[in-house]
Amino acid sequence: MDEPSATEPDREREDAGESVIATRALTKRYRGGQLAVDGLDLTVPAGSVFGFLGPNGSGKTTTIRMLMGLIEPTSGTARVLGRPMPRAARAVLPHVGALIEGPALYGFLSGRDNLLRYDAADPTSDPRTRRARVAAALDRVGLTAAATKKAKAYSLGMKQRLGLAAALLQPRRLLVLDEPTNGLDPQGMREIRSLVRELASDGTTVFLSSHLLDEIEQVCTHAAVMAQGRLITQGPVSDLAAGTRGRLIVTTPDPGEAARVLKEQGASDVVTEDDKVTAEPPDRDLADVNAALVSAGVRVRGFGLQRASLEDAFVALTGEGFDVAG
Repeated sequence: MDEPSATEPDREREDAGESVIATRALTKRYRGGQLAVDGLDLTVPAGSVFGFLGPNGSGKTTTIRMLMGLIEPTSGTARVLGRPMPRAARAVLPHVGALIEGPALYGFLSGRDNLLRYDAADPTSDPRTRRARVAAALDRVGLTAAATKKAKAYSLGMKQRLGLAAALLQPRRLLVLDEPTNGLDPQGMREIRSLVRELASDGTTVFLSSHLLDEIEQVCTHAAVMAQGRLITQGPVSDLAAGTRGRLIVTTPDPGEAARVLKEQGASDVVTEDDKVTAEPPDRDLADVNAALVSAGVRVRGFGLQRASLEDAFVALTGEGFDVAG
């Protein structure tokens, strides 16, 4: 028997603060023994813009495919909009817009005709408003001028925009985006980020997978960090970096001597550039480090910690740099 369609009480529970996505011990092991996702406990609050971060092979795409009912987990559970996936996929997916692993397009059709096909395949769509909704979606992603051009002539960035337009044909309670700015120029990236913020302000929860740490910092309210199939941390973006010490910055006309003293004091990754010396701070009172610099005759013009970035937090949490291959 099919799951009943989502009801207003479901939406009310979301609005009251329940999670839109919740997984418990979610695990995927492929044939051959490869453990792609290992015991994932993920919570995506309603109304958030949730960034899903991780280096290549960390399990992000496998997780998204399980959330969307495309593959079954080996064990554990996943609930989307309060319903179990993949069992309730027919009830859940009409309320979810998704752009996963790039859009599937008919190259011989125009951008507009691709969207008309997408919309016609949706049993919940109203054919009477189809052309108006397609036009609105094209306008929202900046493709109105290219609407009649064949999709095979689209650049990678234009194809990404068209895929996003397809996800926006109907009002969605959840939007799942896998690398949505892939292939876009800087202006296009800014436009998509602005669109994501606009959608969130309208009440749509956005789940955004990205390898671009600055993108997550600029647009997301919450984030989770994956590494080697396991969840390292999750929470508000502001909190993730707050628990990490930023780099120590010393401004001085004596950079060489300052670098020497900082190393003696236990600082690591010491970098000298003009009149600035930066370093990973030692695990001790920074007032003592400053005093050691002054005692050594270093003329200290500035001394302080730079606010930790999400990248600093990622490196501190995983012990590795971020693989931008995503």
